[in-house]
Amino acid sequence: MFSQLNKPLIMGILNVTPDSFSDGGKYSGLDDALMQVERMLAEGVDIIDIGGESTRPGSDSVTPEEQIQRVIPVITAIRQQLKSPVLISIDTTSSTVAKAALDAGATIINDVSAGQGDVALFTLAAQTEVPIILMHSQGTPKTMQDNPYYDDVVQDVIKALKDRINAALKAGIKKENIAIDPGIGFGKRKQDNLDLLAHLKTLVELGFPVLLGTSRKRFMGTLCKVTEPSELVTATAVTTALGVMAGVQMFRVHDVKENRQAADVAWAIKQRILN
Repeated sequence: MFSQLNKPLIMGILNVTPDSFSDGGKYSGLDDALMQVERMLAEGVDIIDIGGESTRPGSDSVTPEEQIQRVIPVITAIRQQLKSPVLISIDTTSSTVAKAALDAGATIINDVSAGQGDVALFTLAAQTEVPIILMHSQGTPKTMQDNPYYDDVVQDVIKALKDRINAALKAGIKKENIAIDPGIGFGKRKQDNLDLLAHLKTLVELGFPVLLGTSRKRFMGTLCKVTEPSELVTATAVTTALGVMAGVQMFRVHDVKENRQAADVAWAIKQRILN
């Protein structure tokens, strides 16, 4: 799938959790979750990213059983009630959760631990030949913002991602099924996030599709003097436009309509530059 990407894709976030940093509790009910999916579909979403465990800074882990209880009814309903062919990614570090989600109709694995949370996840991805997104993080969600430090954040993240790519390939995952995510906000200081955003092209040049996830994140709030995450829609759309120009191919966002517009306009401009 990833080898066939052309126009940038918008991945809409659907957290069926009580404690996610921006929308925790809003979509934990099945009806509310499906209404949000329908809204995102109408706004031009390409992928629905469903997670049953918050990865906000300081969050506690959730058992695979609890994650399954949260995500499987939603995935099943999208396939059976909405009958939508939309791509669905399962946001989990657990092979147990990922397998249940794939069986229910998910088509992509989105792993914030890049296979380090559960070694069996790489085996599952290799056996099922589904695309997998490998994200960089420093530490766990519980500890990742406890004084993170890098000598050179761009090179350090690239080195870590290369290590996880090699591990994935060794496990039998095909190169064309691998995408990478620099992990904005995951064990990063404000200056680290800004440096990564300033060097997105360097990440793109690794030769794997890049997913960018800046949506409503706190570091932008400090720049904009905003404390409410929902007020960072415009800031997020700016990073989406910059990402398109740098060659990023997927964008994980809460606000589909605004980021769809930003991506489409930036893409049209980029085509004029290239042609």
